[in-house]
Amino acid sequence: MTTIVVETRIAAPIELCFDLARDVEAHLKTSSSTGERAIGGKTSGLLDLGDIVTFEGVHFGIRQRLTSKIVEFDRPSRFVDEMVKGSFASLRHVHEFVVDGGSVLMRDTITWRSPLGFLGTIADKLFVEGHMRSFMVKKQSELKEYAERTTSGAG
Repeated sequence: MTTIVVETRIAAPIELCFDLARDVEAHLKTSSSTGERAIGGKTSGLLDLGDIVTFEGVHFGIRQRLTSKIVEFDRPSRFVDEMVKGSFASLRHVHEFVVDGGSVLMRDTITWRSPLGFLGTIADKLFVEGHMRSFMVKKQSELKEYAERTTSGAG
C-alpha cells in the first residue's frame, strides 16, 4: 500500500471548502489537465453519502475510468470515497477540513494498492506516487484559488 498526504491552507469558510471538494463540476474544472469527464452515476452537483460517480480521464497517456463511492460523510469536516471499479487494486481517499486560526486546513490522504503485486509496487515508487502527488497539489491549488476568489467576491 502507498499513501500520500497533501495539505493546503485556504482563506475561506470551511463549508465552502468542503462543498467544493465534493462538487462534481469543481472536480472536472480542477482536473482539466487530464481531460476528466463524469460519465456515470451522479455526474453533477454535490456528492453525498452513498453516491457513486465514474470519472474518465487520461493518466500516463491512457484513458482510464475510476468509479468511486462516498462511504463516510460528516459535513463540513470529513468525507471518504473508495474505488469500487478502476485501475487500482484498491484506493481510499480521505478528505479532511479543519479550521485553524483564520483559515481552513484541507488535507487529502490517498491510500492505494496497485495491481500486479511486486511490479505494481515498483511502478508506484517510479512514477505513480509522483503523478498522484502532483495531480493532488494542482487540484488543491485550483480549489484554493476558486474558494478564496469566491470568498473575496471576485468569483
